[in-house]
Amino acid sequence: MAVFRYSPVDFIFTCLGLVFLVLDIALDIFAVVSFYQEEAYVILGVLVLVLVGSSILVQVFSWLWYSYEEFSRSTVVEKSLSLWQLGVVHLLQLGAYVRHAGVMEMSVRSFFTKTSNPEGLAVFLAHDLSMLRLIETFSESSPQLVLMLTIMLQRLELHPVAVLKALGSTSAIACSVTMYHRSLRSFLPDKANQKVASSLVYFSWNLFLISSRLVALALFASVLPWFIFAHFLCSWLVLFFCAWRCQTSFMDSSAGEWLFRATVGLIWYFNWFNVVEGKSRNKALLYHGYMLLDICLLCGLWFWKMSTEASDLKIPQLNALTAVLSVVAVYILGLFLKTVYYKFCHPNLTKEELKDATSDERRPSSEDVVDSKQDSQESDDTYEVTLRSFGLVVPPPSPKRCNKRMRKLAESFYA
Repeated sequence: MAVFRYSPVDFIFTCLGLVFLVLDIALDIFAVVSFYQEEAYVILGVLVLVLVGSSILVQVFSWLWYSYEEFSRSTVVEKSLSLWQLGVVHLLQLGAYVRHAGVMEMSVRSFFTKTSNPEGLAVFLAHDLSMLRLIETFSESSPQLVLMLTIMLQRLELHPVAVLKALGSTSAIACSVTMYHRSLRSFLPDKANQKVASSLVYFSWNLFLISSRLVALALFASVLPWFIFAHFLCSWLVLFFCAWRCQTSFMDSSAGEWLFRATVGLIWYFNWFNVVEGKSRNKALLYHGYMLLDICLLCGLWFWKMSTEASDLKIPQLNALTAVLSVVAVYILGLFLKTVYYKFCHPNLTKEELKDATSDERRPSSEDVVDSKQDSQESDDTYEVTLRSFGLVVPPPSPKRCNKRMRKLAESFYA
């Protein structure tokens, strides 16, 4: 069986994710005010469009997942909100904070109990949270980073707001990618547990691939700013069509599935994302070949504009060529690290092995039931006594649950 443990490392990543989320919001407000004061209304409009669009997308996914669970709320934070209050919270774009608070509550609760019930529920909630963070990464943080890099290239100056936003976006990308990988790891059976080094390699190749892609987009946007929108729209339509042809089955409703496929197309615009069961090697090779060709095309157009037309950027031709070759080399280095990960760090499992490991339908033996009841009673008593010492009375934890949405993604990634 897979061991659904919420380790201190996961708790640290959750705390860091919350810190970066709050920091990112503060920087968003600062950036909006700064661009307004500079009267950079075009940049301001693009930034607001990205912020609002990403927030709405994340809240819609969060609300749909609550609806698929028949609006069951397992934490004190969630239970304190009625159904209509939960809807208002999502309309106010605060649904992600409720999920963050729920994960923090269950992780702290697991420190006061001996059973894995709150721990398993913390993992269940963290799975949805990691997916929401991943969606936000590629719908908000990545486009913002492209925008800030474009501003730096056009102005050839390290604007404080742009630098802070770039650092904040990079931190958010790194944290969300790592959280997502650790969520997938929790579905592995005991014999296939991955070491922390696997997450480091996973983080590294994703960082190289994503950073190369974002820099290539920023270079292109710095000389042909209006064409970047046409490039995105055309690329997204192709990738959305590919996601539709893959016949994904992530959501529990038809409308939700179409939204997910559109989101996959958005994610694929920046980085590869496994969403289909079975062998995906050929699909990944085709995708990375397309991305590498597109990066070469974007960088080539930027270099051509630098070489043939008078430009205010005033970048020496040798430096421009070095920049182009560096961007392409970083992407190739990322592909090499990805090969290393799949060769040495990625467990080889069949679909049946993974399903058996993550199945939540195993019937426990009579001895397991007795031991579970005894442990649960002892832990609940300890938990209630501990909370009463703080003046709190909270019902005992809910039974362990398995997140079927993330289980499908784990099967696509590992099987």
